[in-house]
Amino acid sequence: MRQAGRVVAEMHAVIREALVPGVTTADLDLLARGVLDRRGATSNFLGYGGFPAVICASVNNEVIHGIPGSRMLNEGDIVGIDCGAIVDGWHGDAAFTAGVGTISVEARRLIETTEEALAAAIAEMRAGRRVGDVSHAIERIADAAGYGLADGYGGHGIGRAMHESPDVPCRGEPGKGPLLDVGVVLAIEPMLIGGGQDDTVELDDGWTVITPDGSLAAHCEHTVAVTEGGPEVLTRPG
Repeated sequence: MRQAGRVVAEMHAVIREALVPGVTTADLDLLARGVLDRRGATSNFLGYGGFPAVICASVNNEVIHGIPGSRMLNEGDIVGIDCGAIVDGWHGDAAFTAGVGTISVEARRLIETTEEALAAAIAEMRAGRRVGDVSHAIERIADAAGYGLADGYGGHGIGRAMHESPDVPCRGEPGKGPLLDVGVVLAIEPMLIGGGQDDTVELDDGWTVITPDGSLAAHCEHTVAVTEGGPEVLTRPG
């Protein structure tokens, strides 16, 4: 899984460099495909439930699952990139949200808070903790900042398949849920909504999830293993 995670980290790095005004979300998908090809990896997104791309590209009020296409990114947009890779049958999955050019103070705060929520959740990935501790860490950070959390969406176990048990909601009760032990690997993914509500709407394409009031959304994710020494993030650059 470390190898798959390194491929995902490289996909992120290549896409981050390309986030300039005028690039299309299809261009970003093409760059990600190039990384997969160079590394001899395959995509766990392409064809999943009929999904037509190797990345999800969710712009501004799109929370998750945006389909890449001809949409051109403009100065001040924010875009969430979610992607994964398979190496030797093992999966990696991670996401980030970043700005295009100069973004608003509001957008920057939302992204930074989402990253803070992810970091707090990762810190709970220790043997003896429970999934509820991970989820509550996300909830605590989001609520303190006045942000909503996408209702019905969250993280998941990951390993020989991209989505395995247990589910990792973005809200949870400390001390509750499945026990974490050494060897457990979770994809943790806070999805924060700037307007403060938890409600979302799925578009007619069957994939793209948006905020109903047009408020900005941000999504960050890492694949994280519980080890004897604590949490190990598998989707950071090696």
